[in-house]
Amino acid sequence: MKFVDEATIYVEAGKGGNGVVSFRREMFAPMGGPDGGDGGDGGSVILEADNSINTLIDFRYKRKFIATSGNSGSGGNCRGKSGDDLVLKVPVGTTIVDIDTDEVLGDLTEVDQRLMVARGGFHGLGNSRFKSSVNRSPRQCTPGKAGEERNLRLELKVLADVGLLGMPNAGKSTLIRSISAAKPKVADYPFTTLVPNLGVVSVDPYRSFVVADIPGLIEGAAEGAGLGIRFLKHLVRTRLLLHVVDMAPYDGTEPAEMVRVIADELENFSPTLAERERWLVLNKLDLLDEAGREEACSALVEALGWEGPVYRISAISGEGTRALCQDIMSWIEDKAQQELDDPELAKAEQQIRERMDAEAREKIQALRQVHREDEDELDDDDDEAESIYVH
Repeated sequence: MKFVDEATIYVEAGKGGNGVVSFRREMFAPMGGPDGGDGGDGGSVILEADNSINTLIDFRYKRKFIATSGNSGSGGNCRGKSGDDLVLKVPVGTTIVDIDTDEVLGDLTEVDQRLMVARGGFHGLGNSRFKSSVNRSPRQCTPGKAGEERNLRLELKVLADVGLLGMPNAGKSTLIRSISAAKPKVADYPFTTLVPNLGVVSVDPYRSFVVADIPGLIEGAAEGAGLGIRFLKHLVRTRLLLHVVDMAPYDGTEPAEMVRVIADELENFSPTLAERERWLVLNKLDLLDEAGREEACSALVEALGWEGPVYRISAISGEGTRALCQDIMSWIEDKAQQELDDPELAKAEQQIRERMDAEAREKIQALRQVHREDEDELDDDDDEAESIYVH
């Protein structure tokens, strides 16, 4: 199935049913009085997080969703049937944004979590509602209210504990294949990974974490080079970043320079994300001789002035991956326990994630605007060329 992480849709809640004017007319009841019933409420549009869905592709082809309206009331004080709510299933990790106001309506991060995005119209009132001691035969009723309408953008961000980032062909896909049951495509050319991949890493019984592999970045990704930075948004929900470095690049580039390029792109995309905990994972050590391994790794760490954790691995042979996964699991458990013991720390973590979300959305919105302007400029050039040709 094609991976789609963004979609725009139009939703419209149902209209409320109209109230009616009616009077009781029965034999032996000449003063029956008003008995017009109320209409039914309109159906609402609700989004629900479903764990069995992992893409927004269903919303790529159908973009308009309208809930049913309520029925009108009838005589005998009978109320009209309310419209059924329209429940749309979306993947866990979906953020809902109102396109017209750019307001974030909600974030569905838990299974079965629901969000009402368009409320159904209120029912109209029948004339029996207006009877009083001074108005015994009311002949007024009210129509049902229209349901809410919204243009929405659905943004999917995969939920993972650990995110892998690095240059194309750094070995990220090989690493996720090595430590989990995920089987992303692996080949000896750049940009093998075109969409994010998730893998569950089982360290011990009842101890596991989720790792996300995103497409590789290159210099200028923030301006749209390569696959751009659209997939970087999937890292804002992770707790830990693993920066995978190719220690034996086929083109002879300096590993330290590749690390700096990725760090710059990360900073350009989201300064808050760039400050996230990041571990250096030096990969493909199997391609270096025993004597040169330590020298190359030490030279890289020294050139970067790196003070964080550093791991030396070979993803294809599995060398060093067990110790890496054990340390990741311990780090995640420690963080979770700290947040459990200190509510203020948990609150600060939530604020950090919201800030990363906002920065990511702002950056992607800016890139969309640039692309729209480029398309408009191309259209103007085409019109000018056509005008010249005609004349």
